[in-house]
Amino acid sequence: MQRQWTAPAPADRDDGGLPVLPELLDSFVAAAGHTAPEPVAGSAELRSAACGYWSRRGLWTDPEHVVVAPGAEPLLLALLASASRGDVLLPRPCAAWYAPLVRLVGRRGHPAPVPAECGGLPDAFALLETVRRIRAEGGVPRILLLSVADDPTGTVPPPELLHEVCEAAVAEKLLIVSDETWRDTVHHPRGTVLLSPAEMSPEHVIVLSDLVGAFTPAGWPAAMARFPATERGVELRGRVLSLLTAVRSGLPAPVAAAAGYALGEPEPVRDRMAAAARAHGAVAAAAYRTLTAVGALCRPPQAGRHLYADLDELRGVLAARGITDSVELERELTRRIGRSVAGGHRFGDPPHTLRLRLATLPLLGAAEEPRLRALQAPDPLELPHVAMALAAFETAFRDLIGDAEVT
Repeated sequence: MQRQWTAPAPADRDDGGLPVLPELLDSFVAAAGHTAPEPVAGSAELRSAACGYWSRRGLWTDPEHVVVAPGAEPLLLALLASASRGDVLLPRPCAAWYAPLVRLVGRRGHPAPVPAECGGLPDAFALLETVRRIRAEGGVPRILLLSVADDPTGTVPPPELLHEVCEAAVAEKLLIVSDETWRDTVHHPRGTVLLSPAEMSPEHVIVLSDLVGAFTPAGWPAAMARFPATERGVELRGRVLSLLTAVRSGLPAPVAAAAGYALGEPEPVRDRMAAAARAHGAVAAAAYRTLTAVGALCRPPQAGRHLYADLDELRGVLAARGITDSVELERELTRRIGRSVAGGHRFGDPPHTLRLRLATLPLLGAAEEPRLRALQAPDPLELPHVAMALAAFETAFRDLIGDAEVT
């Protein structure tokens, strides 16, 4: 039987991203002359910096329980390949890179719908029903992959919902992999409670975090994983380390130096994270208002750089334009907006749905200089280039609906 593959979602990492923090660049350049390879799991200094990062977030960690790798994708791939054989449960929708990695290691992925309040994790009852169905079909549920600051929906699960899901997963003997890449991009930190599953079920959770979420440029891939301080955690970390060693998956010295500096969270890094969260939050809120004004359903964005819109309420109107699924919706809005958007089919939703993910980064400007001005502005929405980008965003959706109604 021939394996079926789908084209990847348009990658935000293909964009230049935000301007590089000067102090971060200094760390990178200072290590550019180093010729010796970095240890595959990360140097003791880098792993200690990762421990400091987690400790400041309430997760005490020993360096011997940490692995660093060049990006979340190879790290998750190594983890999936190293864990006990069995099936993987995913929220629907979920980040576009989860499911391909599950397939790549020969595992079966089973999506479970997210609750109405948020994305990033399955509804607890849907999780239990999915586990029951897997077992009835002869499968063995092993891993639950979730995200506490979600791509694609841009939401943060309420603590009570996260607790219900973790409790159900532990009761069903699932290993929880918590993707916390975007946890430091919460738009309103004082008004949003973000907890890690590792705070609730420390013996059953592996924390995965890609520094590209809040710390490093997309072209400097670095990610880290925190394993439980248990016999199973030690064994699994050893397997992951062996696999990464076999493929020589270590960080280049300049990236390791920049990652170590960023994880120390000196004042310039903290200021940049706060500015980025504020700017993305402002344009995300404005885009959310536009989407709901035209009749789309959308969860209020709380973190990250994306919104996830559902236009099913406009199905009849869009059908008049020949738009009946997320593939056609993606194609049409990409044409109208002038940059890539990603249909819900790329994130595990059925193609017949009219859902799509929209990025906030282009709304801050098309190049580094205007994006830097957006980061520095007290209110980015007052900048002319941001106002123009938001106006074009609104026009694209209003014209789509208006043209459909006319047709």
